[in-house]
Parts: sequence; structure tokens; C-alpha cells
Amino acid sequence: MRKWNELPEFMKNEEVKKYYNILQKKKTSLTLKRIFDIIVSIFMIILLSPVLIAVSIWIKLDSKGPVFYRQERITQYGRVFRIFKFRTMVTGADKIGTLVTTKNDSRITRVGEKIRKCRLDEIPQLFNILLGDMSFVGTRPEVKKYVDAYTDEMMATLLLPAGVTSLASIQYRDEDEILAKYVDEEHSVDEVYVEKILPDKMKYNLKYLKSFSIVEDIVLCVKTVI
Repeated sequence: MRKWNELPEFMKNEEVKKYYNILQKKKTSLTLKRIFDIIVSIFMIILLSPVLIAVSIWIKLDSKGPVFYRQERITQYGRVFRIFKFRTMVTGADKIGTLVTTKNDSRITRVGEKIRKCRLDEIPQLFNILLGDMSFVGTRPEVKKYVDAYTDEMMATLLLPAGVTSLASIQYRDEDEILAKYVDEEHSVDEVYVEKILPDKMKYNLKYLKSFSIVEDIVLCVKTVI
């Protein structure tokens, strides 16, 4: 972790400092977390290479456009990176709709609908983990628009790299269906996400920072698979 005075100015507040002090005492666990990420991501990329190739071909045969979806997201210390995901929507989907996916979203392709159900679209993020942009466990990376809506306390989640999975991800595995319950003529998808979904997810993410350990990371990975 960076020294406190090296953090971006927007993260230097008393709420973030509480979590910073907790994580500073867990330097060994943070080092083991990165070692775990590197070793396991390399192993998984090799093991799942046939799946990566098969899904890539399937996507190309199903619809026009690139195999991967490369959207800008925010990770540790507010750094911008481009996430790797299998494309599950029509090309240019983020320009013809919201930045979050809703239930029965018409932008989702036939293959996209299938691979989203079993989370196969997330597999390419193994490359982001290997590069250090992400970790196996951590707060899901948001687009800048939603990070700009973070409270001072929520900024603490940027002390660690963004993650592929988390307790919040498990609890909100059916996020599109939850969103659909709140969206109506008076409330847009973006409003519902920022005002209702994001604050609740952040409760789980902040709880993770307080109890962080490499053992908990492994447990959350197992829970995600199950």
C-alpha cells in the first residue's frame, strides 16, 4: 500500500483513514494476496484456455463485433483501467442505454444471455488480475460516473484493487432483477443504482476491508464457485 501522504487528494479524509490504518497492519496478508492472484490467475488462464477459445469463436459466430468488451473502470487509488470481459451485448451498447444491465435487456445477444447466466463473461478478467489491475476478491470496479457518487467512506474501497468477486457480488448475483423491482416512470436505472443498490453493496465491501485476510479471500472464491 502507498503511504498516506501519497494517496490521491480525494481519498484523504478521516473516513478513509480508519480503513487505511486497519489495512496497514495487514501488510503480510496484502503481499500474500498479490502472490495468490499471480499464481492462481496463471494457472486458471492455462486451465481455461480451451474455454476462452471456444467462447471467443461462439461470440464471433453469433453477432458482429469484437470478442472482448473493453470498458474503462476505476481500480485502486482511483486509477483508470480497461476491463476484459467477453462481449455479451450488441456493439455500442453503452451508447444506446444505461451503464448497468437490467432484466430482459434488449441489448444482450443470444450467446451473451447464455454465458452471463453462468458468469463465463467474467473469465477474461484473469488477464486483468495478472496485470495487477484487479484481484480475485475486492470491490467490483465501477465506471467513473458511479465512483463520482461515492461518499467519503466509500472511497476507502479504492485502497485495494478492484475484484472479480466479493461478498457484495454474491449477495447481488441477481442484480438485474433487483433493479427491475425499483425502476419505474419516475426513477431511472442510474438513479436506482446510485441511491439504492450501490449504498447497500458498499456496506458489504466496507465490512470486507475491516475483516480482510487471505483466508477470507479464499473462502469467498469458493463461495462464488458454489
